[in-house]
Amino acid sequence: MKVIDFNEEEQIKKDIERARHNMRDVEDLSDFGNEKEDKDSQKDDDSSKDSLVKEVISVIINVLVCFFIVFIITHYIGQRTVVSGSSMEDTLSDKDNLIVDKISYRIHDPERFDVVVFPYQYEEDTYYIKRIIGLPGEVVRIDSAGTIYINGEPLDENYGTEVILNSGLASNEILLGPDEYFVLGDNRNNSTDSRFESVGNIDGDDIVGKAWLRVYPFSKFGFVDNIE
Repeated sequence: MKVIDFNEEEQIKKDIERARHNMRDVEDLSDFGNEKEDKDSQKDDDSSKDSLVKEVISVIINVLVCFFIVFIITHYIGQRTVVSGSSMEDTLSDKDNLIVDKISYRIHDPERFDVVVFPYQYEEDTYYIKRIIGLPGEVVRIDSAGTIYINGEPLDENYGTEVILNSGLASNEILLGPDEYFVLGDNRNNSTDSRFESVGNIDGDDIVGKAWLRVYPFSKFGFVDNIE
């Protein structure tokens, strides 16, 4: 039988106490690791939420920028329009898709023979497309033979598909005001234009823009200025 003296007993107690202390340290380290993992997980969640918010904000900003660009283009630069009816044949046909130039007339006034788009005054969201024949300050008349006169001189033009049968208001001289234009459809006998009271003379401020480019049908793609 081995006898343990007092000093040895004290030493054993110290060793046991040290071991217990070490165990507590290990447990504390374990808790610290769990806390760290929880904090890291929380940081990842917060980072993921921040990233999602930034992505949503980015999408919203991009959409707003696109709407702004489209607004600027359609209101101040150009817009697509579709021809309805046959009043501009053979130059333009029903269902032709055009790009209307809305910026040129901010730089210079409309010119004779330009094909222009303007609102129809008696029907909301309805636009007419016709060719400018008479300019501000000019006197327009169409005689019984269908000849167009500008300031008493026959107009040299070949856009009309037929001889005009109905001179309408222009059977008498029409004096155009400082910002008024006289317009005709190229399909002269199947066009409601400045010869009739429902259209009359067109104010320059009412002209939306100039028909610039036919984009559809693709087989007829081309600049309107070059279409005759």
